[in-house]
Amino acid sequence: MTLRAGAIVQSLGGELFGDPDRHITRLAPLESAGSTELSFLANARLAHLLDTTQAGCVIVSPVLAESARQRGDCIVVDDPHLYFARLTQMWRRLHQGAARPRIHPSAVVEEGAFVDPSASIGALSFVGRGARIGAETVVKERVTIGEDCVLGARCLVQSGAVIGGDGFGFAGHEGTWVKIEQLGAVRIGDDVEIGANTCIDRGALDDTVIDDGVKLDNLIQIGHNTHVGKHTAMAGCVGVAGSARIGAYCTVGGAGMIAGHLSIADHVHVSAGSLVSRSILKPGHYTGFFPIDENGEWEKNAATLRQLHRLRERIKHLERQLADSEDK
Repeated sequence: MTLRAGAIVQSLGGELFGDPDRHITRLAPLESAGSTELSFLANARLAHLLDTTQAGCVIVSPVLAESARQRGDCIVVDDPHLYFARLTQMWRRLHQGAARPRIHPSAVVEEGAFVDPSASIGALSFVGRGARIGAETVVKERVTIGEDCVLGARCLVQSGAVIGGDGFGFAGHEGTWVKIEQLGAVRIGDDVEIGANTCIDRGALDDTVIDDGVKLDNLIQIGHNTHVGKHTAMAGCVGVAGSARIGAYCTVGGAGMIAGHLSIADHVHVSAGSLVSRSILKPGHYTGFFPIDENGEWEKNAATLRQLHRLRERIKHLERQLADSEDK
């Protein structure tokens, strides 16, 4: 199936310069796109790619409109990246295969669980008793949703995710560990996406909460009783220890770590590989393994650290000079 360029603009908006009857057979990166394929350019620093791309049509911002028009067909929009995202959704809807069973025959939905008639459960998935799956939510293959856990509307849970496994709770006793039963659940809001093999532990007493619009990448661990605020996004391999409270509109880069029982304000952005070992109470960009600090301060300290050996040698030299002068 192909789409006409004019039909895309008619559905999604934007201003088309070129042939409205141009047939688009595929969405592709600028570097590899061919004459029947559509791509986008969101970063003005990559404008030189317009000189070499073979794409039949390119989505660009008004800043790059003139350059794009000189090379051929283009769609001009205020936010090319957002436009491209909506185009991928449109493409998926139009090109998806035959409808699958709403609940795959190999899935297990225990008695007492509720799955909205518009939701779908993939092959080999499990939905425990008392769990609730909201409207238009898609649960992919091999997903486990524990008892009493709740997913809102329009969520997407990728393969292998585990929602509502036991939190890591034990009491020490004479050199051994006594399990603390995890009696809470997991509550997930609307429009949440959970990546493949990500685990969200149920609460010990209260629930673990993931608010509306949160996006979690693959292989993320969310500890018990954590609260993640709305529209926060975390990249792959992030680890969040139990009882952390993370604000709204935050981001955590890949392999970032957040210690337990901390509070993170709204609009906090943690760089990849950073360890958050203390609460962060004001918005900003933070970086560092030890200690975490505001990004600008961390960069200054990191630059100084690179000179540490030379500074050490200079201090030793000055100490020798001082000692020599005192001897005289």
